[in-house]
Amino acid sequence: MAEFTYIVRTEGGVRREGKVEADNYNEAMEKLQSEKYLVVKLTERDTSFDFMGPFIDRLSLEVERFKNRVPLSVLVFFTRQLSTMFSAGLTIERAFYFLAQEEKHKKFKGTLEQIERNIRRGLLLSDALERHPGVFSNLYISLVRAGEVSGKLSQILEELASYLETIEDTQRKVRSAMYYPVFIIVFLFVMLISTFTFIIPRFSTVYETLGSDLPLYTVMMVDLGEWFQHNIFFVLGATFSSSFIIWLITLTDRGRLLKDKLFLKTPIFGPLIEQSVLSKFSKTFGILINAGVSIIESLSLIKKVVDNRVYELAIIDASQDIEEGSSISGALRETGVFPPIMIQLLSTGEETGEIDNLSLKASEFYTKQVNAIVDRLTSIIEPALIVLVGLVVGIIVIVTYLPIFHFGSALQ
Repeated sequence: MAEFTYIVRTEGGVRREGKVEADNYNEAMEKLQSEKYLVVKLTERDTSFDFMGPFIDRLSLEVERFKNRVPLSVLVFFTRQLSTMFSAGLTIERAFYFLAQEEKHKKFKGTLEQIERNIRRGLLLSDALERHPGVFSNLYISLVRAGEVSGKLSQILEELASYLETIEDTQRKVRSAMYYPVFIIVFLFVMLISTFTFIIPRFSTVYETLGSDLPLYTVMMVDLGEWFQHNIFFVLGATFSSSFIIWLITLTDRGRLLKDKLFLKTPIFGPLIEQSVLSKFSKTFGILINAGVSIIESLSLIKKVVDNRVYELAIIDASQDIEEGSSISGALRETGVFPPIMIQLLSTGEETGEIDNLSLKASEFYTKQVNAIVDRLTSIIEPALIVLVGLVVGIIVIVTYLPIFHFGSALQ
């Protein structure tokens, strides 16, 4: 018998999760429907290779995201419209009907139509969104679910739209700042290929005709160029294969942990990643607590949002400590991951009863830190690339024209 994990809704609308054993998918579905459950999600688990479960799930999610990729700007506009429609009193079904009719993005239009059909069948909005993980992130689904529980769906959607707009602005800054570096790197790559393919071999031919040996560094560059010409497909294949294998490894728990630890220790990008994670954590925590979600459930949702294995494990440890009676700030302090500023703000929030507001204040602080780091990074990239190009061009010119300094001896 196979084992299936399920998420269902009872006749009273209560959400339940669990496992059921059956010979096949249809039998498992019949068992759940016989108990008058509305099946939200049903997935088969291979218990003989259960350790592969998380890896397969993440691989499937990446494929799903690639197939159904939707621009963030489209998602922001949709969220803002949906919030406005709810505020105006439209039902979920009619709101999605109108949004699907007006949507220009073909893939997203199909997604909205499927969500509308599932809502008409009786699914909650969060459950309908959960069927499209390639489009809607864990953060999006978690906040929508919190809005449904608290009855503040319109307000939370408005806050979510603002949050997504902040992310979009940051991404736009990074993209605009990367146009120039990408152009320079492509130019540098083309220049190196041209040098190794055309210029260096001509110098070698000239000196062979004159009967004079090339200097050592020029010989090394000529040999490198010839080796590259004869092994170009091997180099490209090895690069692609290595990148693909590393990507697969990062989908495993250990691979993710190693990757995230390495990135957090990176001199320039480490602080940027850390501030971004802290901004996500505090923003989501503040919204969920303000929506009336319990501390433990909030942390359970946040660990899916931070998108960093180091902080994910820290949140799991903190949740266990809180369940055993520790304070929120004390549990986070014990992890050794969260900074003193955030812990102090949360501690003050626990004492004053305004932990949600202070958590949102912390999010604003870390968002400003992210923007400041991005601005500094973009101001550093351009001169750094100019120096890099100058060094590479200078080395190539010197090594290429080094034989000219011995041109007199060659003529003799």
